[in-house]
Amino acid sequence: MIASIVPGGWQWLIILVVVLLLFGRRIPELARSLGSGITEFKKGLKTGADDDKSKLPPSDDTPPKAP
Repeated sequence: MIASIVPGGWQWLIILVVVLLLFGRRIPELARSLGSGITEFKKGLKTGADDDKSKLPPSDDTPPKAP
């Protein structure tokens, strides 16, 4: 029953053509926005990790200084 609902090869091609006709000019803009969003997200993660490291107290894992 579900197999009759899932589009086949030619149907996917027709769907792709219709989507390209409707949204063709917007696709590069959407991809650019998505890319810049991912870049900003990664910058935020890096900045957040750097901020977290600076807030931590010094660890006791450092070896003692030799006299």
